[in-house]
Amino acid sequence: MRHLVPLLLFCLSVTAVVPAAADGLPPAPTDADFRTFSEEEVGLGRLLFFDPILSGNRNIACASCHHPRFHTGDGLSLPVGEGGRGLGPKRDVGAGPTLIEARVARNSPALFNLGAREFTVMFHDGRLERDRTRPSGFRNPIGPDLPAGFDGVLSMQAMFPVTSGDEMAGHYNENDVAKAARRGDMTGPDGVWAVLARRLAANPDYATRFRAAYDDVDGPDDITFVHAANAIAAFMAEAFRADQSPFDRYLRGDDGALDPAARRGMTLFYGKAGCAGCHSGPFQTDHGFHAIAMPQIGPGKKARFENHNRDDGRLRVTGRAADAFRFRTPSLRNVALTAPYGHSGAYATLERVVRHHLDPVRALQTYDPEQAILPPHPGLADADDAVPNDPAEVAAIAAANELAPVALNEAEFADLIAFLQALTDPRSVDMTALVPDAVPSGLAVER
Repeated sequence: MRHLVPLLLFCLSVTAVVPAAADGLPPAPTDADFRTFSEEEVGLGRLLFFDPILSGNRNIACASCHHPRFHTGDGLSLPVGEGGRGLGPKRDVGAGPTLIEARVARNSPALFNLGAREFTVMFHDGRLERDRTRPSGFRNPIGPDLPAGFDGVLSMQAMFPVTSGDEMAGHYNENDVAKAARRGDMTGPDGVWAVLARRLAANPDYATRFRAAYDDVDGPDDITFVHAANAIAAFMAEAFRADQSPFDRYLRGDDGALDPAARRGMTLFYGKAGCAGCHSGPFQTDHGFHAIAMPQIGPGKKARFENHNRDDGRLRVTGRAADAFRFRTPSLRNVALTAPYGHSGAYATLERVVRHHLDPVRALQTYDPEQAILPPHPGLADADDAVPNDPAEVAAIAAANELAPVALNEAEFADLIAFLQALTDPRSVDMTALVPDAVPSGLAVER
């Protein structure tokens, strides 16, 4: 029988079903909004999340870019994946043969509440999303070749970082995972996912845990990477659920949960400031895609043969010119904890990204790349600032903007920030108890 996991994994008590609040406020999330998982599956996923065994060179884990210490991110504008050393904002770009070839193109998104049922779109550009018109039932990067057996899109999301040379796979000739990734072989008998599944199956501890977690695993040969992805997703869904903020308590009837500044900021958020036009619903996201003139820094998103630093956002998924520079609306739960902000992490503070939303084109045109949090790299400085220093690229981003300016005075701005801070679940402030002391591979756990 499936049941909730212990408190260590942040299982939540049952919350009362509360009707939608007055004045256009959303309903508070309830247990019905979330799926539940077995303790065995979540425990397995916790170990896999922190275990470098899933990287090509066995030197980086999911947690390297989504660490509880940094509130499911890494504190960097753009991640440093394969080859980097250290954790969080202190992570460097490697040295000598391990010097990174490129920064990861997009900011590490926060993982809070992604296990809620309404989250059916993943990644900044939505390249993974539920789509019942597709043969697999999902739009995804490899099309109809996507394996079967996923619990949902969060599980599928866990399949793809291990295939990226810059993120987890490593670079060509470094290891068998990297070689498969470079060939574009994800699903074959010697593809990325099969190689990693065999690694897990060869570990007696993991083999035992997979058998305990899944009824269709009778022995090591039955383990697939889909099982691993489902387990990782189960852990993320349970561990990073965050719906006990002061705002949640207010929605559930506690009138004293918000201080006066946060109450005024809430009125602005759902009124004059217009934030709820996109940041709607229980988790403050419409799950849509919008162009809001967000600055672009770093390498951009491109194919291997392309030579530019642009990130066209949703356009790269749909091919529709109207989707240029549109990116997915992030949930604002725990937003005060999850800097830097934007698809490329362009803004280092909550105050600066909120000011951007109040006048997007002006903020883009006056953007200072120096505020970005990027470990120095001798060969990437030009790429980091290429788009901000290119008037034509900046003009193209500005022309696509859909967000009208909003005039707030400084007192109103402060109140709006106070409300955003009231979206923090107190249990999310310190999640270091989630980090295991050791993992079955015996590899080092980043703490």
